[in-house]
Amino acid sequence: TRRNRGNCCMAKVKISEHTHQVNLIKWFDLQYKDYRGRLFSIPNGGKRNIIVAVKLKAEGVRPGVPDLMLPVPAPGYAGLFIEMKTEKGRPTDSQLDWFNFLNEQGYYASVCYGFEDAQEVINDYIKSIGGGSGD
Repeated sequence: TRRNRGNCCMAKVKISEHTHQVNLIKWFDLQYKDYRGRLFSIPNGGKRNIIVAVKLKAEGVRPGVPDLMLPVPAPGYAGLFIEMKTEKGRPTDSQLDWFNFLNEQGYYASVCYGFEDAQEVINDYIKSIGGGSGD
């Protein structure tokens, strides 16, 4: 009989944007102790019931605002914004509008396709201010 060796025949598991973001926050807080808790979520997206959606809109929730912010300046930037996507996700028109606006205002705004992509963006950003690699 033929034996299954390793994971050659296993289907690739799709990791949700939520899982990528949760893992990124955990990693960041462990790697960058000087900035622990400073990378934070902006809970703009997601499905909500109509009552909650109306309240949040009245409170200032805006479509397209990136998922995460690190309010730490770096050379040439006022802070970092990250929009998390799965590897196959794509930014919306309102997200692209926000990226353009934020970049014009002196922020570094980036779409990151998964945990590793976001990790690389953060490592490069922190290195630019003289921080460690985060690896």
